[in-house]
Amino acid sequence: MQGGFLEVRRDDVRLPDGTAATREYIAHPGAVAVVPLLDDGRLVLVRQYRYPIAKLLLEFPAGKLDKGEDTLACAMRELAEETGYTASEWAFGCEIHNAAAYSTESIWIWFARGLQAGVQKLDAGEFLQVEHFSEVELDTLAGANELPDVKTRVALHQLQRWRAGAWPLQWQGVKEARAWSAAQGHKPIEPGPLR
Repeated sequence: MQGGFLEVRRDDVRLPDGTAATREYIAHPGAVAVVPLLDDGRLVLVRQYRYPIAKLLLEFPAGKLDKGEDTLACAMRELAEETGYTASEWAFGCEIHNAAAYSTESIWIWFARGLQAGVQKLDAGEFLQVEHFSEVELDTLAGANELPDVKTRVALHQLQRWRAGAWPLQWQGVKEARAWSAAQGHKPIEPGPLR
């Protein structure tokens, strides 16, 4: 089944013991999430309704990659579109697979600081509210099971480890970050044998 940007696939595979099997999964172009850090230490998040789970979720800004789009370019675009902010410094956090059992989706997490406020440029049909939280407030929500979005919880954990000095982030200006990101060649996943 082919949707607007998702495709449900069914592949015939050979298991390690030689038996035949099938694997059903969703092919996804990949996405980014952005952890925007204000100068006062607060974080910029968005609250939006997610139809598949019928819930209003608090999340870091995020969005899917356009065909051939670099992950940093996507992160910059999504930050500006969803929040109106632009950033003067960027750091790559990590790549996560939030549903590896049935989806090819990777989410590349980027951190942004040196924020300048601007005007949201929401896509047609996109409705969300920008909100600001301290790390402690966000951690409290996570501890109370009120932050169910997986990319946001993973990104919060990485933020906390970075602020504790345990996990470094390599901050770069826009030009340097663009060059670094292009050299990484982050690409959507193609299913197949163990690589």
